[in-house]
Amino acid sequence: MAATMFAGSAIAAKPAVSGRQGRRTLKVQAAAYNGAYAEELVATANKIASPGKGILAMDESNATCGKRLESIGLENTVENRQAYRELLVTTPGLGQYISGAILFEETLFQDTRKGTSMVDELNKNGIVPGIKVDKGLHPLANSNGESWCSGLDGLAQRCADYYKQGARFAKWRSVVSIPAGPSTIAVRDCAYGLARYAAIAQSAGLVPIVEPEILLDGDHDIDRTLEVAEMTWAETFKYLADNNVLFEGILLKPSMVTPGAEHAKKSTPEEVASYTLKMLRRRVPPAVPGIMFLSGGQSELESTLNLNAMNQSPNPWHVSFSYARALQNTVLKTWKGEEGNVEVAQQALLKRAKANSDAQLGKYDPSNESADAAKGMFEKGYVY
Repeated sequence: MAATMFAGSAIAAKPAVSGRQGRRTLKVQAAAYNGAYAEELVATANKIASPGKGILAMDESNATCGKRLESIGLENTVENRQAYRELLVTTPGLGQYISGAILFEETLFQDTRKGTSMVDELNKNGIVPGIKVDKGLHPLANSNGESWCSGLDGLAQRCADYYKQGARFAKWRSVVSIPAGPSTIAVRDCAYGLARYAAIAQSAGLVPIVEPEILLDGDHDIDRTLEVAEMTWAETFKYLADNNVLFEGILLKPSMVTPGAEHAKKSTPEEVASYTLKMLRRRVPPAVPGIMFLSGGQSELESTLNLNAMNQSPNPWHVSFSYARALQNTVLKTWKGEEGNVEVAQQALLKRAKANSDAQLGKYDPSNESADAAKGMFEKGYVY
C-alpha cells in the first residue's frame, strides 16, 4: 500500500477496518500544534535560548519567599516581597545575561513601589516575563510516599489571563523521587501532567517549560540517577508527542545527572557533564531549542562549574540555566532588607548572572569566586 504523506514526510499506515460496512479507513496521528500562536511560540523559545543567556527563576511561592526573607530577619509581608522582587527586576543591565524571568502570580500582577509594573520593568531590560502555573505537589495515593502535581483545572483560562497580562512563557514543576522507587505510576503521572499542561499553555500562546525534576535526595550513585532520568524523560516525551506538543516551541528544565546528595562519592564537573549530556542525547529531540537546567540545591559555584563543563563542546540545543537559589542566595544575604544595600545587592546578582552566562558559553573562570559561593544549599525533603 502507498505511504500517506503527513507533515512533510512519508508515513506508512496500515488500513483499519471500521463499521459493519467493512469500509477501510486510515488513522493517522494528528500533527504537532500549528495554531494561531505557533510562530510566536518558536520565536519566544529561541529568544530565551539566546547565546550567553539564561533564566532567573524568581517564582517562589509566597510561603517559600517568606522563608527566604525570614533568613535575613524580615517579616513575610506583601511589602517586603514586593521590595525584594523589585530589586531583582530593576537591576540595570540584567538583560545582558538573563533572557527570561519566571514570576509567581503575585509578582506578575504587581507594581513596583514607584508605580511601574514588574512586567514593564522586565520588558525594559529585554527580559521575557514568565509565570509559574502549577498549583504545587500533593501526596499520590497508593504510592511509595510520592507526589503528584495539581493545576490542570482552570489552566486554560489562567494561561489566557497570564498572556493578557504580559507573560510569554510558563513553568510547571513535577518531581520524581529515586529513594521512593520511583514507582511506575508516579513517573507516568508526572509525565502525563506535564504533557497536558504543555499542550494547554501552547494553545494560549505561552511557551511551556517542561520540568520533571529528579530530586537530589538519596544516597544512590550517578548511574542510578542516569537510569531514572532516562526513564522519566522517555515517558515525558512520549506523552508530549501524544498530546501534539510543538517541540520547537518548548523549553526543558531538567536536573543535572549527579549522585544523590548523600552518596559517599562526589562527582567532578566533567563526570556530571558527561552523564548529563549522555542522557540528553539519548532522550531529547534536537528540535527542542533550549535546555535550561535547575540548580536543585547545588551551591552557586557547583551549578556554574557543571554548566560550564557541559558547554566545552557543541550541543544540539542551547544548554543553559534556570536558577533560583544559585542566582539569588548571595543577593539576599547582601541586601539584608536594607534600602542602602540595593545597589550592591544588584551588583551581586549581575556577578552571578555573568558567571552563568560565561558558563553557557563555556568560558567561565572560577578564580574570582568567594568561599561563600561554594556553600551547598541542599535541603533534605525540600518543599518548594
